[in-house]
Amino acid sequence: MMKNLIAILFLGLISFGANAQEKVAKIEFKTDVIDYGTIEKGADGVRVFEFTNTGDAPLIISSAKSTCGCTVPDWPKNPIMPGETGEIKVKYDTKRVNPIRKTITVISNAETPTVALKIKGLVVDPSKSSVLEKKEKSMIEQ
Repeated sequence: MMKNLIAILFLGLISFGANAQEKVAKIEFKTDVIDYGTIEKGADGVRVFEFTNTGDAPLIISSAKSTCGCTVPDWPKNPIMPGETGEIKVKYDTKRVNPIRKTITVISNAETPTVALKIKGLVVDPSKSSVLEKKEKSMIEQ
């Protein structure tokens, strides 16, 4: 009888230990791509990626890095508790007139430790007529 009780307690402790180690943070973004669309030079370049910790352990984001200096990410430095939400702000330098195709790599202690977020769009200078407009005008004139 005592052997059985010890065996049951021992198994209980093992399964409890296994459960304790299964707690993980999970990062779930509302979207992993933000499309700026066509925006004018000098427009507000700040966009926000919202996320939730859908796991059962605190989420800690260790870094968020962009592929270039024209895109500056800002992320929460404090742990995000299970069920809580947070946001990663991305500021794109809209003084650069060109297509936007950038990736922000988010590194955390989540079950998926690396997540790639993408921004895309086009920055145009309204003072200069675009190539597309010129093309359309020449096609209409024909």
